[in-house]
Amino acid sequence: MLLNVSERGPEHPTPAGSLPVVLLHGLFGRGRNLGFVQRKLATTRRTLAMDLRNHGNSPHGPMSYPAMAQDVLDTMEQAHANPAIVLGHSMGGKTAMMLALTHPSAVKALIVVDIAPAQGGFDRLDLPENLDKLQFPAHLDLQGTNELLRPFIASDAVRQLMAQNIRQGDNPGWAIGLPEIMAAMPDIMGWPQLPAGIRYDGPTLFIRGENSPYISPANGPVMHALFPHHRLESISGAGHWVHADAPRRFTELVEDFLASIP
Repeated sequence: MLLNVSERGPEHPTPAGSLPVVLLHGLFGRGRNLGFVQRKLATTRRTLAMDLRNHGNSPHGPMSYPAMAQDVLDTMEQAHANPAIVLGHSMGGKTAMMLALTHPSAVKALIVVDIAPAQGGFDRLDLPENLDKLQFPAHLDLQGTNELLRPFIASDAVRQLMAQNIRQGDNPGWAIGLPEIMAAMPDIMGWPQLPAGIRYDGPTLFIRGENSPYISPANGPVMHALFPHHRLESISGAGHWVHADAPRRFTELVEDFLASIP
């Protein structure tokens, strides 16, 4: 499956060029959610922010991390962006890890944002199970979308996240593959069983939010086994959406890591 891509790059690329950076968003997001870091990196590098399957403007279909990793690989090859440095947040981070583990030659370096290669994540969204059966009026604007979701989603932040996935105007509805996403939630929250001995030997940076529970000391052994050359950085005061809570510190860590890659 080829994914929708938003590409940015320097106005005057150097002949030698740098490896492109692929950006992968989290659950119920889209590529533009990483817009701040993409704009910063695009001053010196080619960047490709992808909408993962069932998200944004990408096609819909059954979800699993192997399938999503293959989507990213196919799209990189179509865009002549293989190999690349791959950065993924949350669900996008698990997708990035799966890509690095199964197709290591495509990933020059890996940045994983606030997620571990383990069961967990996303439980704080607190979404009702029947959200995909939401009844829409004949017309919706942004305010109406917020009011429509309010009885189902108490959190302002989560409601804002979900509102971006609703098609507004006349004949509104879900713009994403919500039934496919909801059906795949156990797989999205989980982590597949991997063959013994599999690992990614490239440089790897994990970035966690200090106030987020999704990377804990208990994850250390599996992170070391799968990504033996990783390092872990924590951003003070940040939660799960690290890049939104502390964009400048986040971008600084990413740029320093990229500068260290030969």
